[in-house]
Amino acid sequence: MQPETHYAKSGELRIAYQVVGNGPFDLVFVPGFVSNLDNGWDEPGMAKLYTHLGSFARLILFDKRGTGLSDRDAQVPSLEQRMDDIRAVMDAAGSKRAAILGVSEGGAMAMRFAATFPKRVQSLVLYGAYGHFPTWVPPSERLEAFIASVEAHWGSGESIKTFAPEYYDDLRLRKW
Repeated sequence: MQPETHYAKSGELRIAYQVVGNGPFDLVFVPGFVSNLDNGWDEPGMAKLYTHLGSFARLILFDKRGTGLSDRDAQVPSLEQRMDDIRAVMDAAGSKRAAILGVSEGGAMAMRFAATFPKRVQSLVLYGAYGHFPTWVPPSERLEAFIASVEAHWGSGESIKTFAPEYYDDLRLRKW
């Protein structure tokens, strides 16, 4: 069952978040570069993950600034601004200390948060993350081709071929 969406104030922006479960510790899920709290619950695999995490922890989900249900910003935010959104969400959710789970591009935010606010971090878990995007990315010609492909096929489900090729033939997942 999809939880209620709340909003934390981070500077002038509002960051959308949800709380799932009431386990013995808080777990903040820092998403990759694209997320949407409402749409996440529409995908059975994501709903199952969220439900499972909320079965043993008080799970705090959020959409990063500029994505999903959070406010848009005309500027490209710095890592420090984006990292501070974790603090704003934790404060709004009443979380003093939490395990931080950084997924993909969210890993850099999670690591920066842990380094900046070590007393607020119980543990740090990284999944498919990298510490420094410029050293992770492919050579410029491959990166430019990848970006052009994403732009040309945005919203079509074609990017699943790159991010989860084993699910490319799953039309329901591609549509999602």
